Amino acid sequence: MPLLRRQFLQIAAGAVALPAVSRVSWAETYPSQPVRVIVGFAAGGPNDILARLIGQWLAKRLGHPFVIENRPGAGSNIATEAVVRASPDGYTLLLVGSPNAINATLYERLNFDFLRDIAPVASCMRGALVLVLHPSVPAKTLPEFIAYAKANPDKLSYGSGGVGGITHITAELFKMMAGIDMVHVPYRGIAPALTDLLGGRVQALFANPAQSIPYTGAGRLRALAITTASRSEALPDIPAVSEFVPGYEASSIFGFGAPKDTPAEIIDRLNKEIAAVVAEPEVKARIAALDGTVLVGSPADFGKVMAEETEKWGKVIHAANIKTE
Repeated sequence: MPLLRRQFLQIAAGAVALPAVSRVSWAETYPSQPVRVIVGFAAGGPNDILARLIGQWLAKRLGHPFVIENRPGAGSNIATEAVVRASPDGYTLLLVGSPNAINATLYERLNFDFLRDIAPVASCMRGALVLVLHPSVPAKTLPEFIAYAKANPDKLSYGSGGVGGITHITAELFKMMAGIDMVHVPYRGIAPALTDLLGGRVQALFANPAQSIPYTGAGRLRALAITTASRSEALPDIPAVSEFVPGYEASSIFGFGAPKDTPAEIIDRLNKEIAAVVAEPEVKARIAALDGTVLVGSPADFGKVMAEETEKWGKVIHAANIKTE
């Protein structure tokens, strides 16, 4: 009897271990076909450029195409829902970004819960915005601008790329923390907002550095501060907002997610591969050209970041009473 019992336990242990071995083997052979990467914005923008950059390098490393599929609309919610409903087999990924964290509160009725239904795979980039002014505003530094705004509450307006977008809520967070007021003028994208800033029709804008900094050298705009927690290596002469408004930080987060229940072994493999890609000097340089810095960590780290961003921007949206149009 002891021998039979020992044999039974050995067989049972082997049966339990078999699925784990199969899963590891599956992850080692992944991918065996093209992988779709769903992007919630139109081709040609920073989200699309980043997804194609990472996708091209992943294809080189893993031997199968990473096909970018643009599904713009509803602030990236259409793309997110498509991935939520996809098979959790590792062959459909989502380019995750700050809009996902914002939309969780901005939209009252969604057919999914982002934090519950999308598994974090890997972060890859943190992007900055820069506060730029029209030269008609008589403020050369951020403290001077805050003082001017407090003294002239009805004279300042700021543009954004749209209601509830990162350029909008970044400004609203600044208003709350600096104790100032400005009138919000939303546009359909950051390009027309920048055009009106250059024309003096709005006085301030939180913009992408690559789009706005070229105008500062010619004196057409004045850059006051960058929104990340510390100064940018690419723009070391521009102070961080937090140097004058303690605790202020606002940035765009980018990474990749997958449908919930995607095997952990596949997620871990993708995480390692994406980390290896963004460590490449050429990729780092391209990310810097997108006004970003490399952001890496485990899937759990990325999940924590997105949860924190969701909570942070939810508070701003509620406090500023931001509603979708």
